[in-house]
Amino acid sequence: MTDAGTNWAGNIAYAAERLVAPRTLDELVDVVTSTPKVRVLGSRHSFSPIADTDGVLVSLAALDGAPQIDSARGTVRVPGGLRYGDLAPWLHERGWALRNLASLPHISVAGAVATGTHGSGERIGSLATQVAALEILTASGEIVRLARGEDDFDGAVVSLGALGVVTALELDVVPTYDIAQTVFEGVRWDAALQGFDELQRAGDSVSLFTTWRSADVVDQVWVKGRGVAPDLAAFGGSPAQGPRHPLPGIDPAPCTVQGGEPGPWFDRLPHFRLDFTPSAGEELQSEYLVPRADAVAAIGALRTLAPRIAPLLQVCEVRTIAEDRLWLSPAYETDAVGLHFTWLRDVPGVTALLPELEAALPRTARPHWGKVFTLPGADAAARYPRWADFAALRKRTDPHGRFGNAFLGGLGLK
Repeated sequence: MTDAGTNWAGNIAYAAERLVAPRTLDELVDVVTSTPKVRVLGSRHSFSPIADTDGVLVSLAALDGAPQIDSARGTVRVPGGLRYGDLAPWLHERGWALRNLASLPHISVAGAVATGTHGSGERIGSLATQVAALEILTASGEIVRLARGEDDFDGAVVSLGALGVVTALELDVVPTYDIAQTVFEGVRWDAALQGFDELQRAGDSVSLFTTWRSADVVDQVWVKGRGVAPDLAAFGGSPAQGPRHPLPGIDPAPCTVQGGEPGPWFDRLPHFRLDFTPSAGEELQSEYLVPRADAVAAIGALRTLAPRIAPLLQVCEVRTIAEDRLWLSPAYETDAVGLHFTWLRDVPGVTALLPELEAALPRTARPHWGKVFTLPGADAAARYPRWADFAALRKRTDPHGRFGNAFLGGLGLK
């Protein structure tokens, strides 16, 4: 039992009365069934108060369990508190891999899935789409297993932590593979937007980084792929002369290997290495996912706002995510483009800017659940066609709101 402390960025001081880290499932069940208010704390990488509570925070980091491969089904069963950066090399050593990873390997599996966190790739879904089954400890102390294709599964995967404690997940795996990463400079926004689809097909994963100090030039384009080496000359791009950090002028040592050198998937798909702290300093993060059809208009709005955005920004990343059927996924029923902002940790400045930014984006934009946004909760919820179904599922699963908090209440989940 210990003080809950703050999130990774330091912008959230958790209000929980205490933090507990049970070592066995029985201990976890006892905490859940004996405590009026409970939330699960993952790796503290959420910038929103989604994990907070005025009750008890539970960490799964010490919970018993180890990954288990099912070769026949092509899945791996993992404890919810395991980090992707610890799972990935373990899988690789045994000849297996995940189809995608987020830019940070530091995040926990259950936390990333519950918030709809994603990597990049127009043919690759969010991390939550890799879930074949999950086990949830409900408020009654019962473990419920839901598998893909079963009733409620699509509503329970991206759950915002509102249904219970996800103690274990079964993830799809594929044979291990190598991938190469190349960073390009000199791509111009006009060319990138005119040929947006072609640019996204340059690799399995394509990220555009900009500081918005110029509305004309993309600072860097990171292409990760298993196929032929990309050529972005048609967009004005040429390979960077040496490794790069997404933030101009920052030491690239924390970044994964670049220069087109093939290597293991888990050492190329993330932008950053597990053994480094990736942040360039104190920061805030926001992200909005827009339907692919609205991407060019959304990026055009950002170009117009560039003089307002740049003074508060460290870097902005633009990348694609394939559609899915998960009710609260920001990519629900639409191929999406993520507009990600790593801000200076200027809480008043960012808070003042976000309503202007949100108003400029298409009304189809869905904020990332784990990032900072100011969109009213009712407006955010209205952008999800299955929201009422999720609210009903939550009421059935947690009728007394044991896993509720102020963040969920702001979304109308009382």
